[in-house]
Amino acid sequence: MLITATRIPDVKLIQPEVFGDSRGFFMESWNARAFAEAGISADFVQDNHSLSVRHTLRGLHYQLDQPQGKLVRCSRGEVFDVAVDLRMGAPTRFQWVGTYLSGDNKAQIWIPPGFAHGFLVLSDVAEIQYKCTEFYSSASEKCIHWADPELAIRWPQEGPVRLSEKDAQGRSLAEAKLPG
Repeated sequence: MLITATRIPDVKLIQPEVFGDSRGFFMESWNARAFAEAGISADFVQDNHSLSVRHTLRGLHYQLDQPQGKLVRCSRGEVFDVAVDLRMGAPTRFQWVGTYLSGDNKAQIWIPPGFAHGFLVLSDVAEIQYKCTEFYSSASEKCIHWADPELAIRWPQEGPVRLSEKDAQGRSLAEAKLPG
């Protein structure tokens, strides 16, 4: 398993070792020892699974009172996955990092607590699974608008995106209630 830091050092890209043959493949998506050696210590309490169609954009979500660390992977299709640093006092606060996750590349991204998270579906259909370090709390969940000009995220979109009502009403970074 290859675990490397991104432009935001606490966000890690994970490339599992994949063993394949004529029957299919096998890989470890989580190994506590390997992750701890890479500086990732996480106790997961919840696993989530979503299916979305092309041009769906989910995010940028975060929780104020129960910030979630997330280990995210795409098992079917392809997404552009984004993490935005919201941690008070972090030298990378308000910076973002994005990566392509797909069923083909089997890459994963570790997003520590204190980050907003979102993804854009690039394939006809995509399935995302992610492990969380805290339980979901609707009362604590907030959303920053995906196209906030202050963040200037370079989404690889080909046209209009599909949004939930909640995501369409996401706040600008200037208006958002932020951690700290």
